[in-house]
Amino acid sequence: MEKQLEPIRNKIYEIRGQRVMLDRDLAELYGVETRVLNQSVKRNANRFPEDFMFQLTKEECLRSQIVTLKEKRGHHIKYMPYVFTELGVSMLSSVLRSETAIEINIEIMRAFVAFRHITTLPDTSERFERIESEINRIKQEMEESLADQNDINESTRAQLDAISEALAELQPREPKPRRRIGFIQEE
Repeated sequence: MEKQLEPIRNKIYEIRGQRVMLDRDLAELYGVETRVLNQSVKRNANRFPEDFMFQLTKEECLRSQIVTLKEKRGHHIKYMPYVFTELGVSMLSSVLRSETAIEINIEIMRAFVAFRHITTLPDTSERFERIESEINRIKQEMEESLADQNDINESTRAQLDAISEALAELQPREPKPRRRIGFIQEE
């Protein structure tokens, strides 16, 4: 069962913070041409609001590794692809009525559920919380250590200032008159 879902799971992408599937991948899975899938969707446009399906922008296509452009003439995409959210994929089953479409749709829904299950495992959230608390503990220890070091520097600085002042007090204020060195001739 898990191995059956893997090819479908590899065609689920995250775009605009949502898990989606490309129209061309869905068409391939359903065994129809992409244009036929999109025509069926357009004929039933009222069933596909924006949270079910949206069209990628050119920037999203160029930025992502989902849509690859070929070097040859005529192999660039003319139309930006549509992507379907989990809700949109489930709505496709009411638009595409073949037996193959129903079977594939069931597998796709299982893949979406499996994907959601992976990201919401309790062990994962507990581990994230444990890691976060460990990071906060280490951060607190580092801040305390730096504060202690700063206190030491300030006390050391104060001691050095006191030593400098003591040395300054030991220095004579006015120099004593000195006797001249050398041969002194009396006048």
